[in-house]
Amino acid sequence: MPAPSVLIAGCGDVGGRLATKLLAAGWHVYGLRRDVSRLPEGVTGVAGDLFNEDCPMTWPVGAIDCVVYCAAATDHDEDGYRKAYVQGLQNVLSWLGDYGQVPDRLIFVSSSSVYGQQDGAWVDETSETVAAGYSGRLMLEAEQVALNSGIRASVLRLTGIYGPGREWLLTQVRRGYRVATEPPLYGNRIHADDAAGLLAFLLEKDRQGVQLEDFYIGVDDAPAPLAEVVGWLREYLGVTEWADDASVRRTGSKRCSNARAKALGWVPRYPSYREGYSAILEGRC
Repeated sequence: MPAPSVLIAGCGDVGGRLATKLLAAGWHVYGLRRDVSRLPEGVTGVAGDLFNEDCPMTWPVGAIDCVVYCAAATDHDEDGYRKAYVQGLQNVLSWLGDYGQVPDRLIFVSSSSVYGQQDGAWVDETSETVAAGYSGRLMLEAEQVALNSGIRASVLRLTGIYGPGREWLLTQVRRGYRVATEPPLYGNRIHADDAAGLLAFLLEKDRQGVQLEDFYIGVDDAPAPLAEVVGWLREYLGVTEWADDASVRRTGSKRCSNARAKALGWVPRYPSYREGYSAILEGRC
């Protein structure tokens, strides 16, 4: 039986981690990105620009079993988000159509920004999507492009991704980052390796004939107040000074549930920020 094939459109950090996992499981992996020299070894490169309507010259010929769309915006404004998530996905679907390719499964990587809840409430896949800003609104639009594509599609809404190279919070804590403690500002996160692991898990379940839901949330087991995370990191790093600036507060406060993914059998390698940040700081990931 031939190896299953997957096209990872936007094969960057999470996509590259996913590619490595799927290669180890015997998949044939195509990775689409501008600079294919940065793809993991063993990935068949597809040099292309998701934001350009022209089909990449190295587009794969023949059947593609699955497509994972996990692009990242290069410009963090409304136009940049539309190009990255709505137009980019539309381009990939158009290129598939040009080659007569109808994958068995499409997974679109979205964001928990589609939830605008600000009261610390628990959120799951059935919760109302009340996106407050353009990022969440455009993600919702792109999700519908995926679900209406004619391909069996699922949407994975990832929360805040952290990991090696994604260490903004660590940098801020070392600088004496202050954060408001009351009311609690809940944050949600997932280690980059767990984000890739969940994508691989969903693809494998689909190949096994398991009926996937339309939506999943990618988050660890322990949403926590930002002040708690900062306090733990300060103690771990031995930071004793505070910055002179006033307390920093972000908008939005919710607790995302991973119950649906876990009911399917997924278990995060890093169940909370403690295990994840410890692994980063000790060079274990």
